[in-house]
Amino acid sequence: MPPYAKTRHRAPAALLLAAPALCLAQAQPQPATAAGGAYAGTLAPVVVSSTRTETIVFDTPASVDSIDGDTMRDRQPQVDLAESLTGLAGMQIQDRQNDAQDLQISIRGFGARSSFGVRGVRLYVDGIPATMPDGQGQTSNIEIATTDRVEVLRGPFSALYGNASGGVIQVFTRDGERPPSVGASFAAGSHGMRRYGLTAQGANDTGAGVFDYTLGVNRTTTDGYRDHSASRRNQANAKLNLQLDDDRRLTIIANHVDLSAQDPLGLTRAQFDDTPRVAPLAQQYNTRKTVRQTQGGLRYEHRVTTDDTLSAMLYVGTRSTQQFLSIPPAPQQSPLHAGGVIDLERDYAGADLRWTAERQLAGQALTLIGGVAYDQMREDRQGYLNYVDTPAGRELGVMGALRRDETNRVRNLDPYVQGSWAFAPRWTLDAGVRWSHIRFRSNDHYIVGVNGDDSGDARYRKLLPMAALRFAATEDLNLYAAVGRGFETPTLNEISYRADGQAGLNFDLRPATNTSVELGAKAAIAGGTLTAAVFQTRTEDEIVTAVASGGRSTFQNAGRTRRHGAELSWAGALVGDWQLRASYAWLDARYRDDVCAPAACGQNPIVSGNRIPGIARHTAFAALDWAPPEGWRAGVDVRYQDQVFVNDANEDAAPSYLVAGASVGYRWRQGPWSWDAFGRVDNLFDRKYAGSVIVNDGNGRFFESAPGRNWSAGMGASYAF
Repeated sequence: MPPYAKTRHRAPAALLLAAPALCLAQAQPQPATAAGGAYAGTLAPVVVSSTRTETIVFDTPASVDSIDGDTMRDRQPQVDLAESLTGLAGMQIQDRQNDAQDLQISIRGFGARSSFGVRGVRLYVDGIPATMPDGQGQTSNIEIATTDRVEVLRGPFSALYGNASGGVIQVFTRDGERPPSVGASFAAGSHGMRRYGLTAQGANDTGAGVFDYTLGVNRTTTDGYRDHSASRRNQANAKLNLQLDDDRRLTIIANHVDLSAQDPLGLTRAQFDDTPRVAPLAQQYNTRKTVRQTQGGLRYEHRVTTDDTLSAMLYVGTRSTQQFLSIPPAPQQSPLHAGGVIDLERDYAGADLRWTAERQLAGQALTLIGGVAYDQMREDRQGYLNYVDTPAGRELGVMGALRRDETNRVRNLDPYVQGSWAFAPRWTLDAGVRWSHIRFRSNDHYIVGVNGDDSGDARYRKLLPMAALRFAATEDLNLYAAVGRGFETPTLNEISYRADGQAGLNFDLRPATNTSVELGAKAAIAGGTLTAAVFQTRTEDEIVTAVASGGRSTFQNAGRTRRHGAELSWAGALVGDWQLRASYAWLDARYRDDVCAPAACGQNPIVSGNRIPGIARHTAFAALDWAPPEGWRAGVDVRYQDQVFVNDANEDAAPSYLVAGASVGYRWRQGPWSWDAFGRVDNLFDRKYAGSVIVNDGNGRFFESAPGRNWSAGMGASYAF
């Protein structure tokens, strides 16, 4: 039988409610071995529901990857997603060595412009959006110790997630199981990194009720590789499944994150070459950020009949953010300036209601799905000076006088319908459409002197169709074609500042629309799975960074752009316990129109044919592992990334780099105890390189340097009752 057998499996009921739009790859339970991992032992079929209908990943007409939690935790310190998602074709995920700005994530070039958080890529944690209705997302609340799997979708199918869905990343917490167990883990590494974690899980399938649960808490601290980059993060995650009866299931989810991080800022080319760990302004202004977020949600599924299922999801959350920037006092003297301290309070909530029906059309299986997604967010935004004048002199990096006060609201209402029809033995047609309607509203409370009332609103509407056709050429070869239309509105952060320096929101910023086409193939070859795809995306009114300075960015529309590329990957078992993963991606992303930035005309012009900054043209990855179920384990990996231009004028670039890593681990069992120890070295040959860039920084501080040779080690233990 090939690695991905053609036998269909039903996904667990909870998966059907996992997200307000598409659900991605779901790994079925692995054989009961200590190793776990995506390639350990005999592979069970991996089921996906990219069109909300369960199909094996091999049969899904989309570029989709699923990384299981055991693989993510194997010989890793479990600090963030960059540890385990780096090797996926078509995805750039950069650890900026700056917890104040989150990871830098882009999929097929979408999201590359982001100087903080995640843009252009939709994020979900157990079905709850980690991307707000305006399209701004963050990964700080993802707790790896309790993760069951992470699923990544690329290409036209992602358009059915609505706004800002150039790609989709979903994180799922694992279900509890018998016997119940508790665990503890510890990891340490270079630059003062420490992580402490506790977990508990279990299930009850007898007596008064059927339920399972998973709990996890951890604390991560680091002094940071770069000067002024220390951080502290506390996380908690909980999941409870209740099987109410044979046809009804309820899932309760809650998580919390408390983050405090210094911001080391970017580096000029001279600083990157000579002093790659030091940005003097970071200490001068004490740039930093604090985040506190708590959210919870309910997922409910009711199998009304054998062929009809009703599912619903509700969620609510709150997020507080305070950030101190390095903007000098001089520009803040303008009565129209919003200050150098950002203080945000965000309350958000949403719901998704969906009906799934299994029918027949012309004697062939037809699945129909209809639903509606609603999300809303209220933001109370204040801006303050980042200095105070005292009798002893001017003090920088403190909260001064109020300079901005407004209430912003964003909401979306998105009905959608989809269908999947196996109209012939080897042919399947998937199609869907989503009507996305998003409204922005701002009420200005700071009306002082020449700073008038800057209240305003904007509405964006777009019909987002998608279609895909799959042909099963043989049992071991699937071919597919897909096309979709997506769009991306500006976020509240992107419209918060005007490129001309005036007060008020930048409602002149238009949403970007794109059309994507993809051709792909999946083949079972040599004990593994080979996937290949070619694609092209054309975008109108691309949203790009106009100027980034002092930690603040302004944005503009840049006319037409084009991204086209190819992706190739193979993963599988070699001989015995040897496993190999390899991937390569080529992406050519260019502007197709001439544009002149209002605030930087003549300094950083956008010229037709220039490459879009922040995007590598070539990326490659390979990992070879020796992973028996117990005992010693080891692996080596190598990663290549081509040069990345830092601004629209393509005047400078972060150099290409090739880095390698090596790891060793040991697993053993002793009665009810399970133990797992590891050690690893990254950047094995101590290469100097820029791990990420700040696109279009107005002061030329583009570069964020990556650490040289660094180590991590740790141990985990669990006890089963």
